Amino acid sequence: MTPFNERAATAGTKFSYASVETQVLGLVLRAATNRPPAEYLESRIWQLIGAEADATWLVDNSGQEATYCCLNAVLRDYARLGLLLAHDGNWHGRQIIPAAWVRDATTARADQPQLAARGLSPLFGYGYGYQTWILPGEHRMFVFWGVRGQRIYVDPQSKLVMVNTAVHKQSVDLAAIRRMDALWSSLVRQLGG
Repeated sequence: MTPFNERAATAGTKFSYASVETQVLGLVLRAATNRPPAEYLESRIWQLIGAEADATWLVDNSGQEATYCCLNAVLRDYARLGLLLAHDGNWHGRQIIPAAWVRDATTARADQPQLAARGLSPLFGYGYGYQTWILPGEHRMFVFWGVRGQRIYVDPQSKLVMVNTAVHKQSVDLAAIRRMDALWSSLVRQLGG
């Protein structure tokens, strides 16, 4: 999933999301594993979490996955991915992703205040981790954000996950973002304990 492009300044430091950086990570993964990212994801995560359906990924003319976007899966498999991350990479007692890495990926680092959830995005107050948007609040919560409103919200404290498969007409629909964030906040208050 890929979020919108936005420039925001915090404490004199600029952050600019760029999809191409995520695409480069996909190329690095392919070179490091000598496998396409889709095969790597399937063997290292998808099969291990018991995904009910194959996921599909947009592939360019050279055969490279568009790793900055376009991973398609059924809702319940997106929820499984969210639950894996809500449990810091542990799936029913098996550590699939190192817990320390998941926590690092979903927590703004103290030495990078420009990425903190307190104002990276002037519109939403989100921060940024390793390919994840970090939600503001008293405890760690994060979201995977698709360009047209698809989202996987995760609250590791309560193990609550919400998947949204909407398709917005614009990449940034402020009213829809605010509604989804309000729904998520209400669910965390009501169900998160």
